[in-house]
Amino acid sequence: MGIKTLNKKFHKPIYAIYGFVRFADEIVDSFYNHNQKNLLQEFKKETYKSIERKISLNPILNSFQICVNKYKIPMDLIDSFLYSMEMDLNKKKYNKINYEKYIYGSAEVVGLMCLKIFCKKESEYNSLKKYAKSLGSAFQKINFLRDLKSDYNDRGRLYFPNMNYLTLNNKEKKTIEKNILKDFSSGLIGIKKLPIDAKFGVYLTYSYYLKLLNKISNLDVKIIKQKRIRISNFYKFIVFIKSFIFIKLNLIK
Repeated sequence: MGIKTLNKKFHKPIYAIYGFVRFADEIVDSFYNHNQKNLLQEFKKETYKSIERKISLNPILNSFQICVNKYKIPMDLIDSFLYSMEMDLNKKKYNKINYEKYIYGSAEVVGLMCLKIFCKKESEYNSLKKYAKSLGSAFQKINFLRDLKSDYNDRGRLYFPNMNYLTLNNKEKKTIEKNILKDFSSGLIGIKKLPIDAKFGVYLTYSYYLKLLNKISNLDVKIIKQKRIRISNFYKFIVFIKSFIFIKLNLIK
């Protein structure tokens, strides 16, 4: 939803990033009947090779390498992302240190990749980095809450540090939600400073995730253990209209 509302010049590179991260995510989340570690290592090698050679026969990796080379996306961001994918195959429970590493690699660096595309000047990119990281962190933590049931039951994963799924209660859930709101507050500061061509698309995504967090916050923890929480198409449309008005009238506060 958010990508299409960005300026058209951003569509291809942002879709390229999305395709790359989604492909890697599918390897670690879906290909259970295959050797996932080997597949991920092959994907990793092909990624680096395509960037170095500036071409790939894999259309997803070819689009990504064009994006990386054109916008000079730092290799350490790609390294961190791929490391977080390896963590998905090697870890089922996380302590605080590994949790923060995973959040950074799986989400914050994706925000930084997108920021490299949005910003023409390196100084602008550097000034907005911490806000992009906060926003990526908030989005990912909401995904963890929303997918709590499937991550635990289907993949045996618990991302929140030192969490006991069976005894998780509403008080612990509220603590997580307060932490996410802090990330959102920081992220919103950065959205206000984004180039106008990128602002609406990012603010729309922010508004959607905030709506999702509000819905989760109003539910008992037992409910999010039973099903994946969604926003209906009707409310997605409402979020779109409100976001459009807020950006056009400069009402973001």
